[in-house]
Amino acid sequence: MTTEAGIVRPPAGAQAVRRALDVLHCFHDNGPDLSASDLARRLGLSTSTAHRLARTLLGAGFLEQDARTARYRLGPAMTELGRLSYHQRGLHLAAPELSDLAERTGATADLALRSGPHAVIVAGGSVTPKVGLRRPLHSTATGKVLLAWPRAGEGGPRSLPPLYAFTERTIAEPPALAAELARVREAGYALDDGASAHGVRTVAVPVLERAGHARFALAVRATPEQITDARLDWYLAQARACARALEVLLLAPAERRDPGERAG
Repeated sequence: MTTEAGIVRPPAGAQAVRRALDVLHCFHDNGPDLSASDLARRLGLSTSTAHRLARTLLGAGFLEQDARTARYRLGPAMTELGRLSYHQRGLHLAAPELSDLAERTGATADLALRSGPHAVIVAGGSVTPKVGLRRPLHSTATGKVLLAWPRAGEGGPRSLPPLYAFTERTIAEPPALAAELARVREAGYALDDGASAHGVRTVAVPVLERAGHARFALAVRATPEQITDARLDWYLAQARACARALEVLLLAPAERRDPGERAG
């Protein structure tokens, strides 16, 4: 729809859908149940508008409401769609491989995919009831892998929102991040050495499609005392072996790389 001033605005129906999706995104951090006023505050809407959106999502099963507190949480329709997506992607097949990798390395093993400016952990040891699944792309090893081998339509470093420095080691400037991604592609892996949190060291490798895009990022996370410089190559070998197994499990035969092909 175009106004008299020539400004293009989305149709009213599209705006309503966008706002409803924004309500659902408010629950990404896996925090406590939210009231209508909580939703309004997060989205910059009036409480009455947030309440109306929440009631619509409640009626469709995308939200449910605590009868005692009147607060909202994700509903059964989200659970159903999430489980369907999980199995359609074959992620249930990845769980045994990730468990085996964690047992062999003594580290946390995670599998992530890209969602906009975030890496979303979809399987592995970090999928716990009290921890959110989203991680920034620019400060994490999984995120750098997903940025270094982007899929069609996914933007590079300059497509990200302003980069936040979580520690003094976080790369928070787009040119520096672009240079880091070039190093990641050349090496075939990404390393997070305290860039997202102190006392954490993570190495990540791509799960690549035949076209050279990262369908997923596979990460092994522990402390710097465990993933030492001397043992880094061993951890990399374990992660790469698991990534190649996941390419077979999670990708169709026509999407898989040829045996022996190296990332980078």
